[in-house]
Amino acid sequence: MSPKQQTARRPDPSPATSVQTMGLAAVLTMLGAVVVARSRVRPSEEQLLDAARRVLTAVLPAERLFSVQFWSGEELPASLPEPTARLILNSPESLGRMLNLPLDVALGESYLRGDFDIEGDFGAIVGLADTLNPQFTPAQVAGLLRDVALLRRGVGARPPKPLAQLHGEAHSRERDKQAVQAHYDVSNDFYKLWLDERMVYSCAYFPTGMETLDEGQEAKLELICRKLRLKEGERLLDIGCGWGGLAIYAAQRYGVSVLGVTLSEAQLYEGRARVKAAGLEHLVTLELHDYRDVTGEFDKISSVGMAEHVGRRNMAEYFATAYRVLKPGGLMMNHAIADGLGQARVPMVIQSGNFARRYVFPDGELLPIWETLKYADAALFEVRDVENLREHYARTTAHWARRLEAREDEALAALGEERYRLWRIYLNACGYYFAHGHLSIFQTLLAKPDERRHVPIPPSRGDIYADGRI
Repeated sequence: MSPKQQTARRPDPSPATSVQTMGLAAVLTMLGAVVVARSRVRPSEEQLLDAARRVLTAVLPAERLFSVQFWSGEELPASLPEPTARLILNSPESLGRMLNLPLDVALGESYLRGDFDIEGDFGAIVGLADTLNPQFTPAQVAGLLRDVALLRRGVGARPPKPLAQLHGEAHSRERDKQAVQAHYDVSNDFYKLWLDERMVYSCAYFPTGMETLDEGQEAKLELICRKLRLKEGERLLDIGCGWGGLAIYAAQRYGVSVLGVTLSEAQLYEGRARVKAAGLEHLVTLELHDYRDVTGEFDKISSVGMAEHVGRRNMAEYFATAYRVLKPGGLMMNHAIADGLGQARVPMVIQSGNFARRYVFPDGELLPIWETLKYADAALFEVRDVENLREHYARTTAHWARRLEAREDEALAALGEERYRLWRIYLNACGYYFAHGHLSIFQTLLAKPDERRHVPIPPSRGDIYADGRI
């Protein structure tokens, strides 16, 4: 082949073929490797402002419903009409502290410290990971590295204090107790500020979309009881009973006797008081118990918002324990948050999940639904029904966030500013994650067939919805 022929076969130069682009994950990894020079010369505020302006212009989506207000008062306007939110950078150091890896931890910690604030719709800003500019040329990367190094020069701030300093082996009995108490023993009065009247701390159910939070939580409790086909005189085990909402409801409406177990002393104290106030001490018993230590036989089992604390390591034992204490022909409802498919779209350097595990749910671990079903199947459970209620959880957390924010003064008095900010960003972020599929919530109905492989449930779901109430 002649040189002329070789030249003729080369593709024409174009931006797409002559300049290699880099994905956002690769760029962020490079940013994380930046060694910030220990210069004694602090950048001027004007230099920091210029660098912040360039970085945000480069990485923010071209179409966005929020503006950015710099510490100087200058504003980078929203690009779409009728903006719904504003990101406020409170100091020249803010963006430098926010640009660290993994990004979700850096942003979460920066919010707790007060480096930035959000006015309006949290979701418009929390959803940045889905819309950040995904591609950069080498020249753009070089510019970003220089600007980020400048923004991070001299920035130093100790991270906020984690929710708890846990000791011992992860998901051991003692450490599980520490983790549960770190989250739930914050203050019963604090949870009363924003939960419903029954203090049900799990996904509500909104069959028409018009229900209040109290109505949605009652509908959820009714849905669980109907799926379990509870009958008067049966014995129900409620694993992770919380403040007793489901146990009390099941006893009142269906005449079942209930053993509820929790590792939270604060929940136990409040739950027992509520059982006594309802006059149900003859039907409802609440105990401070690890699920692994439960003995006896039960007709039905409910586990609502508890499996998230079990961990992959103990999931086999969790289902094996439930199978062991469930009578043949019995049913179990496993209601738990799961990793959503949307999580796979976001690189780990952006969304690691470590912020929630460090500051919200110590040692919490979310499994995809297929893995949960695998463990249930290995324990010999038969999977009879699976329902995803993630849109309902998005609506639930929106209710919680609004109610918390409406009682901000009381929450601040109870927890202090940093902890209040933690709960505010956690609830608002969860709303976005459920709405957009990063998280899901599944109700899984499991059965333990009797010796004839019979499961006493109707041939359709018709009985659940027959009266139109749910």
